[in-house]
Parts: sequence; structure tokens; C-alpha cells
Amino acid sequence: MRFDVPVVPDRDTAREWLTSELQRPEYAERESLLSRLISWVLERLDEIEWPAALTMAGPQLAITIAVIAAVVVGIAWLVAGPVRLGRDRARSAKVLDSDDTRSAAELRASADAAAASGDWRTAVVERFRAVVRILEERVIIEPRPGRTAQEAAADAGERLPAQAARLRSGADLFDGVEYGDLVATAADDAALRELDAEVAAARPAALPVAGSAAGASSGSDTEERAEEKPGVSA
Repeated sequence: MRFDVPVVPDRDTAREWLTSELQRPEYAERESLLSRLISWVLERLDEIEWPAALTMAGPQLAITIAVIAAVVVGIAWLVAGPVRLGRDRARSAKVLDSDDTRSAAELRASADAAAASGDWRTAVVERFRAVVRILEERVIIEPRPGRTAQEAAADAGERLPAQAARLRSGADLFDGVEYGDLVATAADDAALRELDAEVAAARPAALPVAGSAAGASSGSDTEERAEEKPGVSA
């Protein structure tokens, strides 16, 4: 049985590979920990007597280095991955640009056209934009160019509490498609269709009237004082 001999890097090449990989931007969140990890690996590489090692155990050494590199990269990924995920979740994509004046109906038509061609990414993005636009057209939220998906969901959720959870889910979907690697599906588009229909028909909760609470309190105090003084009409 014959095996191909793997490429055996020298010390400088091995150092370069590990340093290049572990110093990528996504690992920068935990710099101190990763720096210690890099230093430890490089120290182990320095301990190897490379001329003799390459002569005596070329294939085995290459496999060992590959395993070490894989383990180090795996640890680095586990360290940096949650941080990066948290950062991505904290971000939210802008829904509508200031120069996007399309109506909700026009945005729906754009989403429908994308869905008909199987472009679910565009369909989902345009569908959520239609949701935000109908919220503005119904004066449930104030028109505000540059508003993020999460801001739109939070603002609308105060007026449409029954739809608040689905609005947040829609915003998460929009952000995942716009910022992340989320692959939109027909089911995602269908969910936003339902949300769009609900938002278009939902009856918003009344806004609190400024001073109403103070007025009610004042009226109650007047009645109490009148009851304390016989002969005084409320």
C-alpha cells in the first residue's frame, strides 16, 4: 500500500502559518488569551530540532504539526466564536434608506417578484421593508429614515403588543439575512407575509394622553376634599 508523503514545513513556515491564522481579525476579541496560546505553540516549535526531525520523521512530523494547528485553530474558534456572534446580534441592519420612497404596496410587489423567481433573500428583505412601511403609513410608528430593524420592531411592538413577538422575529430574520450568513427560505417569506397581513389589519393600542393621569388624580383629590366638607358641592 502506498501513501503520498505530505508537505513538511520548516520551522519558519510553520511559525508563519500559525501566526497568520491565529492573528486573523475574528480572533482579536480575546487577544490576551490567544497571544498566550500563540506563544505556547511557537515555543513548542522552537524546541524541535528541525534538521534531524525532518530527516528522521518527515511524514509523521507533518501530521503532528497539522494536528497541533487544527487543535489551536479549533480552540481559537471556540473562544472567538461566541464573542463574534454576540457582536453580530447586537448590530441591526438599517431597514429603509432616506432615498427609498417606495410604498408598502410597491415593496410587496418587489418581494412577490423575487419570491416568484426563487430569490428568497430579496423576498425576505423586501417583505420586511413592506412591514415597516405599512407601519409608517398607518402612523403606528413615525417615518424615520435609517431606523434599524430592531428599532422598528421595538417601536411598533409598543402599539401592537399582540404582534410584538413576531415583529422581533421578523427583525431578527432581516438582520440575519442582511448581516449574517442566514439563508432565507420560502418558509421565512411566508412567515413575513402573514406578519405583513396582521400588521396591516391590526388595531393599535391607544397612545397615552399627556396629562390625563394628572387630571384624573386632581379630580379625585377635589372629590375627596368635597366629601370632607359638608355643604360643599363637588
